[in-house]
Amino acid sequence: MDRDRYLERIGRDPAADRPPTRETLAALQSAHVRSVPFETLAVAGHPHADCGGAGVTVDPATCYRKVVERERGGFCYELNGAFGRLLDALGFDAARVPAMVVGSDGDAGPPANHLTHVVSLDRRYVVDVGLGTPPMRRPLPLDGTVVDDAAGVAWRVRESDRPDSDFAVQQRPPGADDWRVRYVFDDRHRATAYFEASCDYLATAPESPFTGDPVVSLATERGYKKLQPEALTRVERGDERTHDVDSAAWDDVLETEFGIRLG
Repeated sequence: MDRDRYLERIGRDPAADRPPTRETLAALQSAHVRSVPFETLAVAGHPHADCGGAGVTVDPATCYRKVVERERGGFCYELNGAFGRLLDALGFDAARVPAMVVGSDGDAGPPANHLTHVVSLDRRYVVDVGLGTPPMRRPLPLDGTVVDDAAGVAWRVRESDRPDSDFAVQQRPPGADDWRVRYVFDDRHRATAYFEASCDYLATAPESPFTGDPVVSLATERGYKKLQPEALTRVERGDERTHDVDSAAWDDVLETEFGIRLG
């Protein structure tokens, strides 16, 4: 991995002094979610052309080439997988841990259907650049401290009440009173190979949330934008605006708004 090229990809100066501190970690995470899209095109394929997805992998070298050299995005295994290697190269103590995304009905998905990181510094923090929408912008302490982000979303980590996990990442949207569990995770470092079966399932199973229509999203200064087959949605501190996108304009929007050029 070319550490400097990765830093340039997320808009950070490779020559700047970058000690492994909480402030550095927060700056890297924020820069990553605003530079590298969450996208499922390699799984779902193009929504308006007869071409399937190229497939995905947890292989570190492949993820690096896709995110940095090809300037694409990816889903959690790719984005967090690549970012974890960058943290390693910068001297951070980052543990790769398995998580389970929890739906609005409270049901969790298959084991290890999400990959995230726990970074040890002055405290231990969850760090995630592959969560989709809303994106996680700042490191979250495991001690329950509430972290508010620039988009008005509050985040915290609590001990899980489930027997199959240690902690729960919770979020509270702007203006809301109730917390929602976004995902639960097992606080144990795992080898990359541990995630291979779940990645393959999510990339191929008809019932997977990623094998239907593709989605592309990217954090903005105060919210995020999301491209679906027929619409572009912008969300800013809870205010949502949606614009129709026809098939002829879709590739142009993908390149202009998200920096992705297919082909």
